[in-house]
Amino acid sequence: MSRLNLEEIIKAGQVLKGVINKTPLQRNDLLSEKYICNVFLKREDLQTVRSFKIRGAYNCMQSTPHDKLSKGVVCASAGNHAQGVAFSCKALGIPGKIYMPSTTPRQKISAVKRFGGDFIEIVLIGDTFDDSSKEAQARCKKDGLYFIHPFDDPYVIAGQGTVAMEILNDMEDPVDFVLGGIGGGGLMSGVGTYFKNLSPATQVIGVEPQGACSMKEALRQNQVITLDTVDTFVDGTAVKRVGDLPFEICKEVLDDIIVVSEGKVCTTILEMYNENAIVAEPAGALPVAALDLYRDKIKGKNVVCIISGGNNDIERTPEIKERSLLDQGLKQYFLINLPQRPGALKELVVDVLGPQDDITRFEYTKTNNKEKGPILIGIELNRKEDFQPLIKKMKQKGIQYTIINDNPALYDLLI
Repeated sequence: MSRLNLEEIIKAGQVLKGVINKTPLQRNDLLSEKYICNVFLKREDLQTVRSFKIRGAYNCMQSTPHDKLSKGVVCASAGNHAQGVAFSCKALGIPGKIYMPSTTPRQKISAVKRFGGDFIEIVLIGDTFDDSSKEAQARCKKDGLYFIHPFDDPYVIAGQGTVAMEILNDMEDPVDFVLGGIGGGGLMSGVGTYFKNLSPATQVIGVEPQGACSMKEALRQNQVITLDTVDTFVDGTAVKRVGDLPFEICKEVLDDIIVVSEGKVCTTILEMYNENAIVAEPAGALPVAALDLYRDKIKGKNVVCIISGGNNDIERTPEIKERSLLDQGLKQYFLINLPQRPGALKELVVDVLGPQDDITRFEYTKTNNKEKGPILIGIELNRKEDFQPLIKKMKQKGIQYTIINDNPALYDLLI
């Protein structure tokens, strides 16, 4: 099977019966009211391995001739595909070697061990998915093992397409928009194929993080390209190069790609947890984060957001909050040179900062000359509109400053 058709997705649905959860499709009242439409969440965060990836992994391993799997399988993954393969290895009694980036959150690594048990071996290598994938494929050639690709495989894509099958089975009214995250492109290839066959009027929208727009760039250049670097924060979609087959399919089935900042994703993660008690990983929050950019188009429509996974490490919460505040303009970092006069620091605190502004970081950059060295200061604002008045007051007081937020190199060095 080199391409993908509707029948293969339907067949995958039969293969997966009794193996996966039929996850709920829930209308979200808060989001529906916010965007003046009907927003439904496809809760793949409630899947057996807390992500949709088990669908493609199990369908691929079950559908592949057994003689190809007899020596064992290998996969590369940022976490969720690894869990799907690990689960499938144990369920089918097939040994597997799981290659994961060294940057993979600890929670996902623990989950892979739990689902695979004694049937799997974990190898942490490389900084990105692409790094670990190269090592995994080299291992396959060396030992004659079978590679279970996370997205560039027709059986995997067919398995992911069963998400769309469940959505259309559960929806009583037509679906106007369906939004899902894109890493390598497997999910939206399968979802898009199913929708364009059975609900061609539905707008199929892919969503990518700003730091890893490999599909958007590939479609712009009309060829698969390799990004030089990616921001690995949205680890489930941090892919430098999309799959060849997903690219060909997405060219036909995608109506648009929305790009959202990692900071916006963080804000959405916090909102989903605080307002709906939904634990979404960064990739899982992408579709909801994109709704702001489609606000006018979705008004009055039926919109489905695929919450692709809920494997979020609670230890990342401080970073998520920090990125959210920065994205909203509520957290500002400065290097400040105070005037060389008594009481200058007191003036900064009393006369410059607003009554609800909070100093979250304060340190002297020169411990041996505190009086003349610049001060590193982090300020959390109550409203982003308070930023310009703050700048105006610093100028009036003769305070020399450098805004670190505007300087990525300086921010990475100091913060």
